[in-house]
Amino acid sequence: MEYSIQELSHLSGVTTRTLRWYDQIGLLKPSRVAESGYRYYGKAEVDRLQDILYYRALGVELARIKECLDDPSFDRLAALRNHLAALEAEQERLGKLIRSVKETIGAEERKEFMSDEQKFEAFKQRTVAHNEKVYGAEIRAKYGDKEVDEANAAVMNLTQEQYQAWTGLGQEIQERLEAAVQAGLSPESEEGKEICTLHRQWLTITGNQYDAAKHRGIAELYVMDERFTAYYDKRIPGCARFLRDAVVHWAK
Repeated sequence: MEYSIQELSHLSGVTTRTLRWYDQIGLLKPSRVAESGYRYYGKAEVDRLQDILYYRALGVELARIKECLDDPSFDRLAALRNHLAALEAEQERLGKLIRSVKETIGAEERKEFMSDEQKFEAFKQRTVAHNEKVYGAEIRAKYGDKEVDEANAAVMNLTQEQYQAWTGLGQEIQERLEAAVQAGLSPESEEGKEICTLHRQWLTITGNQYDAAKHRGIAELYVMDERFTAYYDKRIPGCARFLRDAVVHWAK
């Protein structure tokens, strides 16, 4: 079976303009181009487009998708199983979040009292769901489903006191990063060392075993991924790079 670009657009819901862009960047090349200039796509291209759409649904960037699909060791069946596991996990998280929101709405409508513990559980669920939606695909691709699921479970198992300590550490790290950058300090200074130590505590407060190499790898993401950079640099540019450089220098 062969599809013209218009037919593939109708079949997949992807615009012809997007399909042309995918061709231009080498993400999805047509099986052939007729003398008239029309693009045609075969079964292999349809399967590849399906894989692209699965990855896009999980928030993976186009460059990363191309890297995965062009890898000679790419296993489509294994990738589909990973997609299914991620989608099922997301479905479960959303189900919990929906139930929590419904309970909150019901309590408000009936003017019932909702305990701090119930509110706290809902807040943890929202935190995990947000992080999974924004960063989950990339981190799962880098570290694996098992490790990400364990990290999410660790957050959900935090007591209210532990959670407050965790968020408090995050705020302290941000404030000290901004102060260090404004003061023109070096990441190799004592302040850089202390910020690195605080960041280590922040990573392990959920009970995760410390791994210096992984710590440095996470810090690299802060400058490689614009979403992380925007988070740390939201008030003072340079904070993400300062943190990365401090961790690279001091994490042993």
